[in-house]
Amino acid sequence: MAQSPDNQAIKESPTHPIPMKVLSLSAGAASMYCGSCMRDNALAAELIRQGHDVTLLPFYTPTLTDEENVSRQERVFFGGISVYLEQHVPWFRSHRLLDGLLDAPGVITAFTSGSIAVDPRQLGAMTVSTLKGADGHQRKETAKLIEFVTSEPPPDVVNVPYTLLINLAAPLKRALNRPVVVTLQGEDLFLEALPEPYKTEALELVRSQVGEVDLFIAVSDYYARFMRDYLRIPESKMRVARLGVNVRDLTVKGGLAPNVANATFGASPQLFTIGYFARVAPEKGLHNLAEAYRILRTELGMPAGKLVAAGYLPPEHRPYLQQIVRRLSEAGLGDEFVYRGTVERSKKVQFFHDIDLLSVPSPYHEPKGLYLLEAMACGVPVVQPNHGAFPEIIERTGGGVLAKSDHGRDVAEAIAELWRDPARARQMGQRAAESVRNHYTVGHMADAVLNAYRDATLEDVSHSRG
Repeated sequence: MAQSPDNQAIKESPTHPIPMKVLSLSAGAASMYCGSCMRDNALAAELIRQGHDVTLLPFYTPTLTDEENVSRQERVFFGGISVYLEQHVPWFRSHRLLDGLLDAPGVITAFTSGSIAVDPRQLGAMTVSTLKGADGHQRKETAKLIEFVTSEPPPDVVNVPYTLLINLAAPLKRALNRPVVVTLQGEDLFLEALPEPYKTEALELVRSQVGEVDLFIAVSDYYARFMRDYLRIPESKMRVARLGVNVRDLTVKGGLAPNVANATFGASPQLFTIGYFARVAPEKGLHNLAEAYRILRTELGMPAGKLVAAGYLPPEHRPYLQQIVRRLSEAGLGDEFVYRGTVERSKKVQFFHDIDLLSVPSPYHEPKGLYLLEAMACGVPVVQPNHGAFPEIIERTGGGVLAKSDHGRDVAEAIAELWRDPARARQMGQRAAESVRNHYTVGHMADAVLNAYRDATLEDVSHSRG
């Protein structure tokens, strides 16, 4: 295997001399940079770079990534328009006259107008219907997928992006006679927000189909433990492939990686700058960070600084951001807050270079934390709540501080530790940049996923012989 450009340490990781043919599905979210589809794309790109044959199929909408998109571009499966019409217009469930047009990426992008409904409170019935598979309104979509995959050379393994599409496991196994693995990367947030009776019904439908899946791949140790209990997955079917990032262009402040020992850490000493980089939504916790900033400035003695946020703002959460701005203004801090909107990759790196630390104090027990790895790869220390995947990431990297909770005061006190001790913050930033390259690159992620794929194919062979 060729040496990865991410870091020389990767050449010492396990190699896989026999190329695999992988069919991987990935769900897009219109104009939103979705952490899950960015992870799926980065993984596929790395596997291709290593010499494996990967077909990445977009679902719902074309996928949006901040790196080269390696997904198939000619059509979208389970296209958002078709799925919606099949749910509400019976005629579309059995006729294909308009399917070619409705599944075209350009048409889907135009009709979603840069946004797509992702509010689970509005999607309960459709979620349940999709999970019913052949008994649901979207069965035509499954048939179209099976027709496509059986017209192509068969893969060694099929990867479904999350359990919201677990209904595809059984028909794919029947059609291809190949093992199916399902990635676990945050779908409990959606399932838990479904209104009743859809929440209970959807959860039971997912659990009832666990047996159709050969292996599940969780993106963190925390999420493997959580989802074993939540979905009643046998421990023997669980594997972990920790999230990884492409660090090729994630330069360290003041120097180029991996020469982090000579880099300069910390932004302007005159203006302490706290960054937030995630979707602007209540479950990500910008309101908690804004409250922490207020406490830092009005109660803990921090001088004037900056609170800078970037990330996708869903239309339904614009009032949420407006409320945060209003509260900061009422505290006399309105001029110290900046929202930069959605930023592309080159500007993302500059964003991290401009801040002293990153904090995304999510009340949701986050299974991934892509933004943490990217920030730390750029030499930025982080402050995160003591839950979800955050403790394992910070423990493994030494690149940050854990707050007691996601509440504003606890976050403020943890941030104050680094503001008061800039030397410690610089050391954390250096450790973060080194440790991400030693533990959390796309190369490490690809090796772990390949190990899981090979486990799935070996188990599939043994089952078929039995």
